[in-house]
Amino acid sequence: MLSARLRNARAEDAAHLSALALLSKAHWGYSAEFMAACAAELTVHEADLARRHYVVVEEGGIRGFYALDPVVDGAAELDALFVHPDSIGRGYGRLLMQDALAAARAAGAARLVIQADPNAHAFYRAAGAVVVGERPSASIAGRMLPLLEIDLG
Repeated sequence: MLSARLRNARAEDAAHLSALALLSKAHWGYSAEFMAACAAELTVHEADLARRHYVVVEEGGIRGFYALDPVVDGAAELDALFVHPDSIGRGYGRLLMQDALAAARAAGAARLVIQADPNAHAFYRAAGAVVVGERPSASIAGRMLPLLEIDLG
């Protein structure tokens, strides 16, 4: 059972969250070239933390985080959700997802939009997401990513 706690991300977390996002993405076996192309998009800047970034902390360290964009036209967007590779499969992702859903509802969203890495597709489907289309990757020209939604009603 997790004894983790969630907290708001702090400015001093930015570099750690950037490194964690890269480690988590690399977990799926992407090439060094692919990872280099994604580095800018996965970098968390202190200014980004003014948006809703939440981290899950246990055993003295950050095990994962998510970022939630503000509600626009009734939808909030899950901008990021990453779990440290050593912690995948231990419930941190589920905890982060449950908190993101609650935060989106509390912000007045009717649905949560998720642009997913293809390797995370099953995770989001298990959380109740349905595929609604595709969206171009911001990092890799010509790469299309699954676009999912969860009805928060």
